[in-house]
Amino acid sequence: MNNSVCWPYFDPDFDTLPERIYGPPCRVCIDNDSMKGCTVVKVDSVNKEGLLLEVVQVLTDMNLQICKSYISCDAGWFMDVFHVRDENGNKLTDQKVINEIQQALGKSRASPPSQQYSNNVNSVITTMTNYKTYSKKFIPLLSNSTEHYTAIEMTGTDRPGLFSEISAALVDLHCNIVEVHAWSHNARLACVAYISDQSTDSAIEDPSRLSSIEDHLTTVLRATTNPNGGGTGTCPDVKTSEFLGGEGNMTSVERRLHQLMLSVRDFEAPSSPKEMKGRKRMVTIESCEQKGYSIVNIECKDRPRLMFDTVCTLTDMQYVIFHASISSHGGYAFQEYFIRHVDGYALDTASEKERVIKCLEAAIERRVCEGVRLELCAENRVGLLSDITRVLRENGLVVVRADVETHGEKSVNAFYVKDISGNEVDVEYFSNSVKREMGPIVTLHVKNDTTRRKTPSPSLSFGGMLRSRIERLSHGFII
Repeated sequence: MNNSVCWPYFDPDFDTLPERIYGPPCRVCIDNDSMKGCTVVKVDSVNKEGLLLEVVQVLTDMNLQICKSYISCDAGWFMDVFHVRDENGNKLTDQKVINEIQQALGKSRASPPSQQYSNNVNSVITTMTNYKTYSKKFIPLLSNSTEHYTAIEMTGTDRPGLFSEISAALVDLHCNIVEVHAWSHNARLACVAYISDQSTDSAIEDPSRLSSIEDHLTTVLRATTNPNGGGTGTCPDVKTSEFLGGEGNMTSVERRLHQLMLSVRDFEAPSSPKEMKGRKRMVTIESCEQKGYSIVNIECKDRPRLMFDTVCTLTDMQYVIFHASISSHGGYAFQEYFIRHVDGYALDTASEKERVIKCLEAAIERRVCEGVRLELCAENRVGLLSDITRVLRENGLVVVRADVETHGEKSVNAFYVKDISGNEVDVEYFSNSVKREMGPIVTLHVKNDTTRRKTPSPSLSFGGMLRSRIERLSHGFII
């Protein structure tokens, strides 16, 4: 009798199979010693489509300020260096935050290549076929949620009081607003909302009712559109889809808002030729014929999330960033991108360059809200958002941006508002109106951004800084 034990055979190469399929694991180094005033984050990995945007999104989700960056994604390898600070302008000292960054960046690299966000801006602008599948790809996941909700995307021509009308219409349709985010720019509105049925607090699944909601909201949006097709009116669009909550991030919905704004062509500013002539361009494009790149130079006022907005726009327009250098000085940001279209060609026509310039400038401007920021917190209830926006409208205030979220039993509302007549917002009068209409249950915080610090534009020659190092950037980084 043979007493030998037979063990199953394991291929020794099996453990390296993921590495052979997706490349070696992402190497993330977080250095707090090299720089005095910031933390250095280095990411080294095999490149994949959209990886740069994923990395920038991770850092943006954690409210980190990217004050400097060197990027190289050439020859199939991804090497990025980011100088970051926390939202208070300090180095990262919380080890828990550092561990979360390493885990999140490693997760971004570990996922297989995805076509999730690979959408040509032409398809976004001209048509949205198979929309329910399309919209699910971009609907963000609500944090700490396990409930089903219905997602609604709305675009159209903006007008004073429109956001209030949309909120009231949803209440009339017996919908509970769980979360909503809206941007207004160049007389266009983009809005992403998550709603539930008032009676069941779950997703609305009845096709006829969903169709009725879409029709009703389309009618509200259509009131601004010129029926004869003239002027700057934009054809309204309302789409719904079921959505399952889970773990997610804010930058996903912000990316979708960028895409929706592109779909209504908000980059076509209604400015007169005289106004455009006296306006300094924030974006310029030149050619690097030796390497076959187009060089996009951006110089504008620095602000949080700026790099996410520009990288997001270039990625969604199907341009690949091979090298880049980002810095800020004296309140201004300087960004230089070496790009090609996904077909491998540089921008070769004046019209293509002009469109990229306009789309980038629109992406920079969408998040800039000159006005008063109002933060209201109250016990959540049906119709709360409708009541708040009605008070805003009755006080002659126009909502140019809104972020409304539900945290347990609390509703947190943040609005950027301007006076409809262009006058300075009377904060004290509005505060009294809120207390009178809503009662003491509402907590109101006001931040006035109408007076902005005038910072002279520094005369730095940023163009060419990366050109002189392009060969070295292809192999590594010098910090």
